[in-house]
Amino acid sequence: MQSAVSRSRSRPAGRSRSSASPAAARRRQARPSSSCCVGSPSSRVRPCCIRPPARPGRGAPTDLFHLDGLALREARRQVQIIFQDPFASLNPRLRVQEVLEEGLLALRPELDASARLRLLHELLDQVGLRRDALARFPHEFSGGQRQRIAIARALAVEPRLIVCDEPTSALDVSVQAQILNLLRDLQRSRGLSYLFITHNIGVVEYIADEVAVMQAGRIVESGACDAVLGQPSEPYTRTLLAAVPRVERPATS
Repeated sequence: MQSAVSRSRSRPAGRSRSSASPAAARRRQARPSSSCCVGSPSSRVRPCCIRPPARPGRGAPTDLFHLDGLALREARRQVQIIFQDPFASLNPRLRVQEVLEEGLLALRPELDASARLRLLHELLDQVGLRRDALARFPHEFSGGQRQRIAIARALAVEPRLIVCDEPTSALDVSVQAQILNLLRDLQRSRGLSYLFITHNIGVVEYIADEVAVMQAGRIVESGACDAVLGQPSEPYTRTLLAAVPRVERPATS
């Protein structure tokens, strides 16, 4: 579970997260959006009802399994997903413009062709891709660029929540850091909330406000990131944290 973050809030091995600075705590409290990480050593993630922290203007949780028609369409617009594998999640037969327009045609039919094109140009600018990428096919891009296309696709319908299913695990370490930094920047500029599914403790530490630890498909511990990683209460959580490899520097004479 190596860390993939270039500017993560790293600390010496003996320092607890509970000693986070007051400034860091204020930054967390000031953020209008939030990130929740679901950590599990396997891919067994049990569907559950996610109840975000109470905030002004937020209604009661919605059970997606009981929606249909227009209500289900609106819910799909509010929640999007970024998949783990940027090679398999993009249709190789479609150009990037078609990939990005699919959601707009289905969930934002009020936009005409010119409005969609303007929006696609803005999305490419935000994820760090050239506008001429619209005319190309997915196989013409690197893994990191493909994941940027996948992020743009998720953003196209202006969701409130994005589920990030191991969005960096298939990428090189240096590219992982770039994608995580991009997601953080987009969260700040758009007021997004993320639900990360990951086994990488470095990703959890870098991006999460809240953490839920899963064992055999069940949540065994949850809470603020600082508390769960700094002072875990469950033996299973402590075992997971103890399994994170650490690089020890050789003693100098």
